[in-house]
Amino acid sequence: MSREEENLSSLDAKKKFRELVDDVKVCMMISDLSTKPLSANPMQAKEVDESGNVWFLTGRDSNHFENFEKNSECQLFFSDAKSNFLSVYGNIEIDNSRVRIEELYSGFDNAYFDGKEDPRIVALKFTPEQAAYWSADQNRLVTLFKLGYAAITGKDQDLGSYGKMDL
Repeated sequence: MSREEENLSSLDAKKKFRELVDDVKVCMMISDLSTKPLSANPMQAKEVDESGNVWFLTGRDSNHFENFEKNSECQLFFSDAKSNFLSVYGNIEIDNSRVRIEELYSGFDNAYFDGKEDPRIVALKFTPEQAAYWSADQNRLVTLFKLGYAAITGKDQDLGSYGKMDL
């Protein structure tokens, strides 16, 4: 049995989106989408808010901050060790609110900043527009076995789910 595309809308999409982002947390953030090679930075998602926006912290001295001052378009790529993948296109809004920065800041951020009062810190609010996901619904060993079985027999295997999300 081959995979069938599962297109999620509204509440189902937001729920699946939140689950995938909360599980993975770290993504590759692509800014300046017109440049080749792509400008990519690993980023930790700090929060997915009630509206489905993803929040990050970054420094004013980062190359992607400069890119977002020129163009707010952004692509995020999440993946985990269980073969779950999420690709999300949207826009970044720069938020200088010290209150918001303090809400998002954690002790791990001390590796990048000189405390939550560091004037270089800004919050980035990512508003998703389009998303697609691929999810292996079994563990890696079962998926590997099914791939091998399909290669030997030529028979399609159910390797998980994929689809688009209407966010």
